[in-house]
Amino acid sequence: MIQIDRRHFLATTAATGVALAAPRTARAASANEKLVLAIMGTNGRGSDLAKSFATQPNVEIAYICDPDDQAIGKGIAAATTANGPTPQGIKDFRRALDDSAVDALVCAAPNHWHAPATLLGCQAGKHVYVEKPCSHTPAEGELMVAAARKHDRVVQHGTQRRSAPKYIELAQRLRDGLIGNVHFARTWYYSPRPSIGRVQSSAPPAGLDYNLWQGPAPELPYQSNFVHYNWHWFWNWGNGELGNNGVHMLDVCRWALGVDYPQAVSIAGGRYRYDDDQQTPDTVLANYHFGDRLLVWEGLSWSRPIVGQPGVGMEFRGSEGTVSASDDGYLVFGPDGKKTTQETGALDQEPHIANFIDAIRNGTKLNADIEEAHKSALLCHLGNIAYRTHHTLQCDPTNGHIKNDSDAEALWKREYREGWGLS
Repeated sequence: MIQIDRRHFLATTAATGVALAAPRTARAASANEKLVLAIMGTNGRGSDLAKSFATQPNVEIAYICDPDDQAIGKGIAAATTANGPTPQGIKDFRRALDDSAVDALVCAAPNHWHAPATLLGCQAGKHVYVEKPCSHTPAEGELMVAAARKHDRVVQHGTQRRSAPKYIELAQRLRDGLIGNVHFARTWYYSPRPSIGRVQSSAPPAGLDYNLWQGPAPELPYQSNFVHYNWHWFWNWGNGELGNNGVHMLDVCRWALGVDYPQAVSIAGGRYRYDDDQQTPDTVLANYHFGDRLLVWEGLSWSRPIVGQPGVGMEFRGSEGTVSASDDGYLVFGPDGKKTTQETGALDQEPHIANFIDAIRNGTKLNADIEEAHKSALLCHLGNIAYRTHHTLQCDPTNGHIKNDSDAEALWKREYREGWGLS
């Protein structure tokens, strides 16, 4: 397996007290120059991305990479356009990294792959579009920032609301004083997910290279309720609903509040709805303290929202009013609680993809650069660490590191299978 030089990365990350360099511009390239991509992880989200990237001007998807033959088929179908060539399907994405013609890697594999794939991509001279959350642990996020800077690569995070016009407008207006000083933000996620049941280990299905699917994660016997989606609910590969959906809205809230790292993190919750194999909580209330500002995430992955309330949304309360926001737009209320403004909009991932491509070709500033991605993913990681240790975390507000808590600090990083060089 390809080794990752951890010692070099650790020497240049914020963990050592060395300031991270500002993002550098990508190579200049003509808009007429073809951009060649490899898409990694195409059972679900990756196929959606493949379809979008395939419609961008002068973009060719050369490889569809997935350990599962069926997922490869989905990806090829999504990426194949009427006039473009059919991508090559391969199981191991590292073969695509060895191709000098490939300019960028799109990683939509499970969370435990996000950091290793990004590090290997940057080392191979590829730009990277990595899905959320950008990392599986806080330590990985720091390594990713350092890798992007060292190799001068464009690394965009799949928090696509950063490129949505109405969210851009709202974030700026809130920071400009739309409702005065904002002291409280709340965001939520409600979805009636079913039980994943209890199953025994078994042989992987034909066509799935389960050993490759596990990759850098410690090896566990195959269970049918791991693959392809429920890995989210197991600590070995996923980050629970907080890392799955919470990261999107926490990212918007952090952006709108103009805050970086929390001073303290506390969480309440548990597995209340089903008695099954799931490890991560299904009910969560996470609190992030930023001095005179409090950010709260509420997640129930077994209950629908009430009629009229979006299943995913957020609320900002300031000294001069309140804002309620969702992917459909936002409402502004005055101090008396009466609606004063309604702005409508729609969420579309195309501007986010276009921003990534433009950053590669023209050096345009990324809307979701890996450093901002790390800050938002860190909120999810800190919430999960607080949950797993049953501790309120005290954090360094300059870098988010946990202070004076050895149990919590032990979860800052993870173990890897031999040969991956990340541990």
